[in-house]
Amino acid sequence: MEKHPIYALSSEIVDELAGLFPDIATELGLAGHDDSWPDLSPDGAAEAVARIGWLRTRVEQVDRPKDDWDRLAINLAKTTLNEEIDYFGHGDHLRDLNSMSSSLQSIREIWDHMAKETERDWTQIVYRLERLPAALDGYRASLDEGRRRGMAVAERQVRAAVEQCRVSESGTSRLTALLGDYQRANGEDRLLARLEDAVTEARRAFAEFGNYLAYTYAADSAERDGVGPERYVRAAYRFLGTEIDPIETYEWGWDQIASIRRQMEQVAAQVAPGADVAAAHEVLRTDPARTVPDADALKAFIGDRLEDALERLSGSHFDVPEEIRTVTVNIAPPGSSLGAYYVNPSEDFARPGSVWWSLTPAGPYPVFDEVSTAYHEGFPGHHLQVGVQISLAEKLSRLHRFWVWKPGSGEGWALYAERLMNELGFFEKPDYVFGWLSGQMLRACRVVIDIGSHLELPIPEGQPFHPGEPWTFDTAVDMLMRYATLGQPNAESEVTRYLGWPGQAIAYKVGERAILDLRNEAMQRVGAGFDQKAFHARLLEVGPVGLDLLRRELAS
Repeated sequence: MEKHPIYALSSEIVDELAGLFPDIATELGLAGHDDSWPDLSPDGAAEAVARIGWLRTRVEQVDRPKDDWDRLAINLAKTTLNEEIDYFGHGDHLRDLNSMSSSLQSIREIWDHMAKETERDWTQIVYRLERLPAALDGYRASLDEGRRRGMAVAERQVRAAVEQCRVSESGTSRLTALLGDYQRANGEDRLLARLEDAVTEARRAFAEFGNYLAYTYAADSAERDGVGPERYVRAAYRFLGTEIDPIETYEWGWDQIASIRRQMEQVAAQVAPGADVAAAHEVLRTDPARTVPDADALKAFIGDRLEDALERLSGSHFDVPEEIRTVTVNIAPPGSSLGAYYVNPSEDFARPGSVWWSLTPAGPYPVFDEVSTAYHEGFPGHHLQVGVQISLAEKLSRLHRFWVWKPGSGEGWALYAERLMNELGFFEKPDYVFGWLSGQMLRACRVVIDIGSHLELPIPEGQPFHPGEPWTFDTAVDMLMRYATLGQPNAESEVTRYLGWPGQAIAYKVGERAILDLRNEAMQRVGAGFDQKAFHARLLEVGPVGLDLLRRELAS
């Protein structure tokens, strides 16, 4: 049966977007764009809007859908293109600077996602390096335009960006490491000189960009971290695909904190008899028997957990495509924000999915909270979710499989997967249950810190934590250290992230809430015949779309 025209158009949309945003294409594993950068200048933004608008017009002209999959493909194409146009229309590209997810991080970190095996791979790296100074010039032009319009980001984000530029210009940066990577790949001498020159110029470009941020841009940076309710709700919608009531969500977040705290207190006594939460955390953090000595040992520990989960759950709880039965475990180069993240497989699965840990410089490393993180980032979290989505070429449009990823349903699934692993008995020690609850607490704290800080809401009266006080950076860090058991460097990195990326941090817990609601509704609707494996299959089949659309698809 001939497919609806939306599928061919969807593939064309992916190619067009990959051409406009080749750094994203590299991250997504879409071939053919690894030697270039997006035009980050105001002129580049105008060109992007024109191209995306042309694509939207073509989508609006396609034939009526023949079935539900056609309808979903058309809906997602319209939504995706409209959101891209709205992004530029609100001028968000003119304040595209933060500590975690802006063009700066993409330019700094893209090398982690590029192949480094063949001469062709290295030729593309050299081409991209040689064009890096021009990419930063265009980026600077847009930030300068935002600065002139009074849209400069908060001072805290500027300081974090400057620090990252200083790392990139240093002799220990990702850029310098490329020289060693090239030599280990037995690269030919004829390309080495160009690579050395390109690395030198790229480091100099980061030094100049850091100086611009520190001495020019920072003078106009905002003192207040919060973005206010209008911008916050709009940003949250972009991440969630549903409109939230921020006040109700803020109050719900506090309820979650109280509930999780009670559970942590119960498990703490199982970790160490008579221990409270703080004492149990200290035992888990410092007991040599509960740590691994170095990064290599942590990689092996995580890899073993993922392999075990895949073996035990494949077939019985999930149907796992053969192409995604491998996921690699990696340690991120220095200079990244602390934490873990996932990188999806390439379109042809030649690049496998991978999980990455950005660590403090030296071990030992506690593992009590790494078990749930491994399931979140790997299997059955992001790796299963994204891998299933990419594999469904017969049902889903190419745009759906590679470009559509809403944190509300994406991160919501990964957090739900952690909960599911607890339900299935994979946290065999109280240590790991405590670690999972610590992660749950972190995500609940994110809800109240993110909303409270950006809307400048007071901490509610009657709370045991700073009742009635306003949110400050130090107060938020204190909450993450006291409630979510984070160390100070991690807590400070987290809060800086929330303040520079409004609306994203709540996606985990809000998304999990939506998925749990969907499961409960399905259980009530079906009764004793509820099939959890089938429910998960349908959830993964629809994929990480907006929460409103996810609800409609599962209801049908």
